[in-house]
Amino acid sequence: MTEVPAVRELPEPDGLPEPLPEPAVDDLRLEAVLGVLSDPLRLAIVRKLLLERESFDHTCGWFGLDRPKSSLTHHFKALREAGVIRQRQYGLERRSHVRTADLDARFPGLVNLVVAWTPPDA
Repeated sequence: MTEVPAVRELPEPDGLPEPLPEPAVDDLRLEAVLGVLSDPLRLAIVRKLLLERESFDHTCGWFGLDRPKSSLTHHFKALREAGVIRQRQYGLERRSHVRTADLDARFPGLVNLVVAWTPPDA
């Protein structure tokens, strides 16, 4: 049996801006979450946030993705609207983190499946 990598949890700092609009925990829908995670780039974004985060939340530039900004904005918005990530506005930039506790509460085991996934180029 393959060991699942550990999710890197960091405490929420004080004084964070309010999150951008997102679904409440009870409104998270499995088909929406699975649909958004069916895209390999979005799945890789979530997995990187879960396993490699260096601070509480990250800008899209932290991921080092060679994609146009408009494309990344679309992917991050889709993740937020499905309830997978939480985004906050810091001046001109948005920072993201995975709603781990919310996803675990609504869909137990889903986060572990994401971290256990092996990207095709790994």
